[in-house]
Amino acid sequence: MLRHGLALSCSLLLAWPGSAVADDVIVFAAASLRTALDEIAAEFQTETGHRVLLSYAGSSAHARQIIAGAPADIYLSASPVWMDAVEAEGLIVDNTRHDLLGNTLVLIGFGDVEPMAITPAIDLPAMLGEGRLAMALVDAVPAGQFGNAALQSLGLWDAVAPQIAQADNVRAALALVALGEAPFGIVYATDAAAEPAVSVVGLFPETSHPAITYPVALLTEARDPGDRAFYEALQGQAARTVFEAQGFRVLDQP
Repeated sequence: MLRHGLALSCSLLLAWPGSAVADDVIVFAAASLRTALDEIAAEFQTETGHRVLLSYAGSSAHARQIIAGAPADIYLSASPVWMDAVEAEGLIVDNTRHDLLGNTLVLIGFGDVEPMAITPAIDLPAMLGEGRLAMALVDAVPAGQFGNAALQSLGLWDAVAPQIAQADNVRAALALVALGEAPFGIVYATDAAAEPAVSVVGLFPETSHPAITYPVALLTEARDPGDRAFYEALQGQAARTVFEAQGFRVLDQP
């Protein structure tokens, strides 16, 4: 039911462009950015009058949609690899791609869970018992790929792989834990901060997975003043304040 609801919310975006006005800004963004971007977009709309239409999903799904011709003005990915795929198709405006944010990978638990260090010695199978470990799709979605890499690095993957519950994106994995359907999950620190029903068990060592970086780019579909205005607003001080309040690291540009 949860997966169906998420798919429906994404499919609604396909109906937006037909009713979009000249200064609508269509943004494809990683699901983990929802809380921060909702706030940034609302403030931008109030100040400028430009409507921001936000589609949240796994970065892989968005990249494939953009390459297939889905109309979007700005792409905010949770993975440089998927931004590379879009750029390889010539769909990014020259000199607009850069790394905007960084994040941290965490193990979360339902309710109040005693924090502990995430090391190869952690007995994650015993912690799970008969329960599931919620993760985003481990072969396609950045949060799932990072989680896979971290578990592999710590020597835990083989022991827990049969109990992994894969979700379409990281916010769907977060929801599985928040609803008590999975006792533990792997998400970004910013996701955990946005959900009071979960607690952070521990942080995965940064050396256990590739760096978590969010590149942003203006797409060749972007032709209206509002598109570039919102792209620039994402790099402004007001957006920086929101991103940092949600736990993101804002990466300084050269």
